[in-house]
Amino acid sequence: MTGYAITFLIMLAVFMVGCFAFKLPVGVSMLLSALCGAIEGGLGTETIRMMVEGEFGYVDTILTIGTAMVFMKVIEDSGALDALSSLVIEKFHKVPAVLLILIMLIIMFPGMITGSSTAAVLSAGSIMAPVLALMGIDPVTSGSIIAMGALLGMIAPPVNAAALIICAGADVPYVGFTGPLALITFPLAVLFVLLLGYKQAKGLDYEALKPALVKQDETRKQYGVKIYLPLLVLLILMIVFKVLKLGEDIGMPLMFLLSAFTGFFTGRKINILETIPAAIRTAAPVMGILMGVGMFIEVMTATGVRGFIVTSCLRLPPSFWLLACAISIPLFGAVSSYGACSVLGVPFAYIYISLLGGNSTFVLAAISLIASVGDMMPPTALAGLFAAQVVGVKDYTKILRKCIVPIVILLVWACFFLAKSKMIAGLF
Repeated sequence: MTGYAITFLIMLAVFMVGCFAFKLPVGVSMLLSALCGAIEGGLGTETIRMMVEGEFGYVDTILTIGTAMVFMKVIEDSGALDALSSLVIEKFHKVPAVLLILIMLIIMFPGMITGSSTAAVLSAGSIMAPVLALMGIDPVTSGSIIAMGALLGMIAPPVNAAALIICAGADVPYVGFTGPLALITFPLAVLFVLLLGYKQAKGLDYEALKPALVKQDETRKQYGVKIYLPLLVLLILMIVFKVLKLGEDIGMPLMFLLSAFTGFFTGRKINILETIPAAIRTAAPVMGILMGVGMFIEVMTATGVRGFIVTSCLRLPPSFWLLACAISIPLFGAVSSYGACSVLGVPFAYIYISLLGGNSTFVLAAISLIASVGDMMPPTALAGLFAAQVVGVKDYTKILRKCIVPIVILLVWACFFLAKSKMIAGLF
């Protein structure tokens, strides 16, 4: 066994002991594993510099997630999210298939703007769980819909933290991803929600649900159309700067802050001193993971472990590259899906972009979709565990078993885009 392999195994062991034996936060466990790797790898006095540089390696992504969570919390507290849910239910309760698709999109929305599956489950997922139950969908199926919606939401545009991480490692600009990400996620969202829930959906008993929607309906009637202004402002800003590219791009963090600022005047009164700290507390675990991943990757690079992993991937027979990508990245995602993007996503991106001549945007989009499955892999399984809590299912593995078919479909779909990225890009 080479010294690089020993260093990597030590880092992995320290991380797993910290997470599972001492129940430390993932970010802290990654910090400790990076520190041990630096010491074992002989970095000496360079260790401190590597840790600091690594901590700020994903500062752009951290700012995006933090400001997105502020925006999410503002539209929750202002009543905009409740009003949107109430409007969708009122208009489409007689058409179960359409309602299911719209519920899926609402579940995905927080993940779309934060890049976090956890945000999708805990915010929109918790709001939509009772609606799914009233449609006649059992808790396990409801949890499965929420979990898969959360996975697809974290990959869907505009914010895909997994792709951002791979872009940083592969020196690819995060530009032009909106179309490819929409193409690989939204068809799956429609398929999965109908596959899982349509058979059980009996049509929403709107009269029975009305008492539970009194508060949301009153909010919508009291503030009218203006309650949706924060969402409209965000949409306009993204179209102007991301789609039409009119003027210098102001960046997603500023877009989220401007849209959130609008929300202070369009709905229920918001206490800034409570809302913003609550949003940052919610985003802190994800931001901590990204800091830990940055340190982990920085030490892996400095000690040569990252190069060892890349060369090991390249030594695989070309016929095994696709299978190795589809298996290894989700399995490593059991540790951290973000970590899997940086450790394994980058070398596989190099293989499919540089060696095989694939389209960089579609390659990175497909790899990020594969990496999302890591949030369903035990023992961490963030999306699955939180979805189980939201719907009241004690045994998370029931939801995992229900999601096996959708996960397999997702992996096959992602592998198709990965293998045929150049051909697909040529169609657009």
